[in-house]
Amino acid sequence: MSDTRHSSVTHRDGIDPLQVADLLWELTLRDLRIRYKRSSLGLLWALLNPLAQIVIFSFLFVHVMPLGVEHYTTFVFCGVLSWSWFSTAVIGAAGSVIANPELVKRPGFPVGVLPVLSVTSNAVHFLIALPVLLVWAAFDGGRLSVSLLGLVPLIAVQFLLSLACAVPVARLNVRFRDTQHLVAVIFMAAFYLTPIFYSADRVPGALRSVYMLNPMAILLDGYRKILIYGEWPDAGPIIVVAAIAAVLLAWSYRSFTRASMRFAEEL
Repeated sequence: MSDTRHSSVTHRDGIDPLQVADLLWELTLRDLRIRYKRSSLGLLWALLNPLAQIVIFSFLFVHVMPLGVEHYTTFVFCGVLSWSWFSTAVIGAAGSVIANPELVKRPGFPVGVLPVLSVTSNAVHFLIALPVLLVWAAFDGGRLSVSLLGLVPLIAVQFLLSLACAVPVARLNVRFRDTQHLVAVIFMAAFYLTPIFYSADRVPGALRSVYMLNPMAILLDGYRKILIYGEWPDAGPIIVVAAIAAVLLAWSYRSFTRASMRFAEEL
């Protein structure tokens, strides 16, 4: 990608959304090429990594310590796949600015595209594995129906939520380099505190309402209702998650834009 192309993305009058979208697309392709360079399996790793976790969880919680969850493999497949997208996107976004100093220091480059790139490239991995999840859900007895259309807004809300978390951590990590390590620790704990490989029904009643304040718990419940039971997810909680994520993203992006003026000096 030429310097001319990058420098033309922004103008005195503002940012051309079409050019930024084109830039994001090219950066996403570049990121995927670099990530899987000289890899024999390439993008198949996007599927093999979550499948390895699913096999382990299925063995442990079906045969060793049965949890009694109906259609457990599909249940955990939904959890692992959506959580992998969310966690890797946000953790990756934390280091997205400091990992690209040559882009940040390039005149006219829209630095705000970098955390978006982390969310987008990991969304590609999610979308690659999604057809496999659909096939497995059908094989596993899931009641696939017209409610599959509900996946579209659900994925859109998760994309929005991921961005809302990715942008502020990307900004903070430029000033406080421990941020990316702290985010990794938080997500490690959140993995076990989110009903990914167990059902929220197993959480004691007094804590269940607290668990459902977790936006990913709400989204996971939506994925499972669609893919296992063929039902439409509850719209109310998902709309609330989308609204909160939109407000957080608007605030954090304005803060990111102001801070980005000093990024070149801080790198």
